[in-house]
Amino acid sequence: MFAYIDGKLTFKCPTYVVVEAGGVGYHINISLNTYSAIGNAERCKIYTWLHVKEDAHTLYGFADEGERRLFLHLISVSGIGPTTCRMMLSSITPVEIQNAIINADVVLIQQIKGIGVKSAQRIVLELQDKLKKEGPDSLISMPLHNTTRDEALSALIMLGFGKQVAEKAIDNAVKKADQDLTVEQMIKIALKNL
Repeated sequence: MFAYIDGKLTFKCPTYVVVEAGGVGYHINISLNTYSAIGNAERCKIYTWLHVKEDAHTLYGFADEGERRLFLHLISVSGIGPTTCRMMLSSITPVEIQNAIINADVVLIQQIKGIGVKSAQRIVLELQDKLKKEGPDSLISMPLHNTTRDEALSALIMLGFGKQVAEKAIDNAVKKADQDLTVEQMIKIALKNL
């Protein structure tokens, strides 16, 4: 529902922040990783995810898009909820979590409070291929000033294609074109070749 909230940081503690935007103060649950990334900023941009339950609507916030993407991967695993994910992101960095999953480091994952052997194995089993497919730099935020190629690449990755495969398809589309392509044209040509 909310992609991000950009506003004045009115309160900050290791577990949540309050960001005022448009006269509304948003209570956003965060990880220690996000807490550290915010630092002493008076204004911040928090990427969000809204968890809707029968008895509550809870906002979770992240310092960057990469952390949110990893969070969404983690909650897709059966038996892993938002609270456990936040604990994971508070215990070790998103890059360490991603590397542990890709390298099947079950021991490191199960050292996180609330994660047992079976949960750690399930996380590796369900996410290892997805994270390998995305590539090691999937947690790095996309550039702010995207080129047409960057936007097309980002769209293909969001559609589920691996970064290297998508880059190859886009490069082929650009080579074959006799004119500058729009983002839409680039994506359509790349999709035909994938």
